[in-house]
Amino acid sequence: MKSFSYHNPPHLHIDNMYYMITASTMDRQRYLRAAASKQKLRNAIFDSTEELQCDLFAWIIMENHYHILVGIRRSRILGKLMNSINGRSSYYINGLDKQRGRKIWYSYWDTCIRNKNDFFTRFNYIHNNPIKHGFIDGFDNLRSYDFSSYRYYLKTKGQEWLTDMFMSYPIADYIEKYDDY
Repeated sequence: MKSFSYHNPPHLHIDNMYYMITASTMDRQRYLRAAASKQKLRNAIFDSTEELQCDLFAWIIMENHYHILVGIRRSRILGKLMNSINGRSSYYINGLDKQRGRKIWYSYWDTCIRNKNDFFTRFNYIHNNPIKHGFIDGFDNLRSYDFSSYRYYLKTKGQEWLTDMFMSYPIADYIEKYDDY
């Protein structure tokens, strides 16, 4: 059996697949503490997914990591997408901090989404991240977190739809157990 390290996890590449992707900063440093840094990363996510024709369904940016839920048509795009997002954001964040050449990103982990339940469970996990990490208190305050796709869904689908999603697809125990981001 082939072993792997957490710095270089294996990636499953499948065409026409949905992925949840998590990227972590080096040593979990809070390089994304400033709003300007989060904005640069958000722009990199939006620009990269658009250029590589990936469908962005959900996203969240925290101080030392981010999650995205994307649809990828051609599996070979996955590595290009992550290089684009992380490369662009590193360049701009290091420029803001006057730290050219500093390594921002440690690695990324991707998970193929198996079915509708898995998709919406991870959708909910992404949007609940500010609660999990103590940035806000409770579901009712998710709209106050600036760097998430939650407000987009609040505006386009409404509170009732979001509440129904959270009730219908609760965050699974296995995600809570195995994901420390």
